[in-house]
Amino acid sequence: MSNLPHTSAFAPDTTTRLTAETLPMVEMLGLRVVDAGVERTLDWLCDRLLAGQRTRVAFLNAHCANVAARDPDYQAALAEADAVLPDGSGVAVAARLHGRRLAANLNGTDLGPALCGRLVEHGLSVFLLGARPGVAEAAARRLQALHPGLRIAGTADGFFDRRDTAAVIETINASGADVLLTALGVPEQDVFLARHAERLAPRLTLGVGALFDFLAERVSRAPRALRAAGLEWTWRLWQEPRRLAGRYLLGNPAFLVRAARDALAPRAYPAAKRAMDIVGAGTGLLLLSPVLLAAMAAIRLTSPGGALLSQTRVGQDGTPFRLWKLRSMYIDAEARRAALMQQNQHGTAGVTFKMRNDPRVTPVGRLLRRSSLDELPQLWNVLVGDMSLVGPRPPLPQEVARYTAHQWRRLEAKPGLTCLWQVSGRADLPFDRQVALDIEYLRRRSLREDLRIMLATVPAVLTARGAY
Repeated sequence: MSNLPHTSAFAPDTTTRLTAETLPMVEMLGLRVVDAGVERTLDWLCDRLLAGQRTRVAFLNAHCANVAARDPDYQAALAEADAVLPDGSGVAVAARLHGRRLAANLNGTDLGPALCGRLVEHGLSVFLLGARPGVAEAAARRLQALHPGLRIAGTADGFFDRRDTAAVIETINASGADVLLTALGVPEQDVFLARHAERLAPRLTLGVGALFDFLAERVSRAPRALRAAGLEWTWRLWQEPRRLAGRYLLGNPAFLVRAARDALAPRAYPAAKRAMDIVGAGTGLLLLSPVLLAAMAAIRLTSPGGALLSQTRVGQDGTPFRLWKLRSMYIDAEARRAALMQQNQHGTAGVTFKMRNDPRVTPVGRLLRRSSLDELPQLWNVLVGDMSLVGPRPPLPQEVARYTAHQWRRLEAKPGLTCLWQVSGRADLPFDRQVALDIEYLRRRSLREDLRIMLATVPAVLTARGAY
């Protein structure tokens, strides 16, 4: 994807988005991975720190990718991070399969201490959380030896009772730390930081894996020659063969297969998806045309106004298009919206407007909505290429204008007639959950996933759950 800011009129004009896009990215393994040098990455982190922007950083290596493939919570934590940094030769190989040579190996073991050097320059402090008792303290002393003047706000080991998480967070917050380095292991460290992001006071949080053990010299790093050759994993395997044999001897080949499949799939998928859209939409319009005509007649006979409604919606990459629907509301619906905002089920400040018993909906419109027949004209949008059978639902321009950088990600694909959240609760789901499911779909989209969602749409339509 492009690393330039979106030029669409609907692109969010926010400092967060503009800052986030100063780092080039490469899309792979369902994630956007940073492709920048060490100094540029450190500049970016410090700029956000000094600007007071919350930033959560995760690292991705072959083992992380393997774990994320079977752990949806961890995959979500990586996908929602402000930056995912490449760690190790495996990720570099995956990038090469996508035609990119990564600018640097931004592993936490090297980047963490380098970041601490920058903290000294700016008079900022760091808290160390994780590893065995005593290790974080030893790591803190080592960091201060490497960077005299470094302010250690506090330390805590990672063997706390998870029922005492609130007390640990309170300790971190009370320390006044600007940065939190967390070494709880994969996947726990990143899930912990994602789950408690709003409660943690440090503006910059990073999950740094084995960094504390290396700093405390509990584990020795591979010789520089092995690291330069991308073979540090062989050193780790030699040190702990029983614990790490599965991770490397089985995990590395599994990762390479996953990376190859990830690189090859996007080349065939778009053409196959478009073919399925044309066949599906064309067949649907032909078979359902009697139903469509009957519904249009019912609308015209029971309320003033046309049977068809067209709206400007926002499509892929922020491109506007004309969406078609059967009219399910009275013709003055938009003028009455402001008066009903207090009853918005997504909150008065919500991005979207949903109301279970919306008085603007006509009696016939209520039936059309419950049966989803009001969406039938969008088969034409699918046929002409504005939409797809499966993809995130197309939002209104005024909704997109309020999107955050994270929410903007749902516009990375062509909008769909049905989507993952529509078969998981529809309007009953809060907007943030809808966005999360859209991004989850983008991560794992494939013909198989599209077919699964289309099949799941049938019972979702029949039960009418969340349709109003």
